[in-house]
Amino acid sequence: MSSAFDDVLSANADYAESFRLAGLEPVAARGIGLVTCMDSRLEPLDMLGLQPGDAKILRNAGARVTDDTLRTLVLAVYLLGVERVLVMPHTKCKMASVSGDDEVHDLIRDRYGVDTRSLEFHTDDDQLGALRHDLERIRHHPLLPDGLPVAGALYDVDTGRLEMIDA
Repeated sequence: MSSAFDDVLSANADYAESFRLAGLEPVAARGIGLVTCMDSRLEPLDMLGLQPGDAKILRNAGARVTDDTLRTLVLAVYLLGVERVLVMPHTKCKMASVSGDDEVHDLIRDRYGVDTRSLEFHTDDDQLGALRHDLERIRHHPLLPDGLPVAGALYDVDTGRLEMIDA
């Protein structure tokens, strides 16, 4: 019987044949917590010169610092070796190309007939303003340590370069 996941299961079987990460510690070896977008054009480890185990990578639509992101950062800082946080959205992001959540709700409703208004997508067409806001959410979170190094950078999907925004 064929499955919608046969391709990934086959690829995983090949991967497991030469699996090399057994015994890797569950902490961020280089102390980095990275908040970035789920966009498949981003390769967080390669683009930052990291290896598996170096960082805790949190991905979501738009690289936004949501309540769940903050919850995860608290765990990462206190239990998983994160000592610094980089928030890294990217150019040409769909979540930064719309005027707000209402536009996304309308688009999904009109195209697919699904009412998504119970969800908050955190869209913002002022991408740099949203980034600065999100950095402040981390810097002033009462459960994160004072002085935690927090920076923002914009990744360019056309050049592969980072531009530091607020370090």
